[in-house]
Amino acid sequence: MIPLPRLYAILDASSFTDADTLCLSARELVAGGVTLVQYRNKSGNAGQMLEQARELKRRVGNSARLIMNDRADLCLAAGFDGVHVGQDDLSPEGARQVIGGALWLGVSTHNPSQLCEADRTTANYLAIGPIFATGSKANPDPVIGLEGVRRARGLTQKPLVAIGGITRANCRQVIAAGADAVAVISDLLLEPRKSAEEFFRILG
Repeated sequence: MIPLPRLYAILDASSFTDADTLCLSARELVAGGVTLVQYRNKSGNAGQMLEQARELKRRVGNSARLIMNDRADLCLAAGFDGVHVGQDDLSPEGARQVIGGALWLGVSTHNPSQLCEADRTTANYLAIGPIFATGSKANPDPVIGLEGVRRARGLTQKPLVAIGGITRANCRQVIAAGADAVAVISDLLLEPRKSAEEFFRILG
């Protein structure tokens, strides 16, 4: 079982003007104690994504584990530590064939049947959500609430990441419901270092 930190930071490229501001935010997050960071870019082309990812790797180095969203090939090309795939991406086993056995593989799920299916794969951790309403996706899946986290916890022994609308105000409830980690995008954008430090204080 992999050791998941309580806070899983997601850097969405659409929230930043360029690679420099994205990397500066990443450095601030790491300074605030973050050790797991996902790079997500839903609109860039492969060349742009690889350029940003390599710069992120250069600036962060080994001070945090870097996860590539969606693209197993770019995960390898950028020297990242793992890939996270969704329901509409390369299958978990397809991604595993690309990245090999040593790198981390995460899978997004949105309901019990998807979670049970992902549980049977070689995924190192499973994500469940959205827990609360979120503005980070154009067409989000139905909100599952804290009860959805409790249900998911009963269906898998794998480390469980909760995502979707999680803030400093509600993160403790999410962990109490059974999540091992909370994935956060929006509530880390302003003053990343201070925000991360507050998350860790709240999560204990």
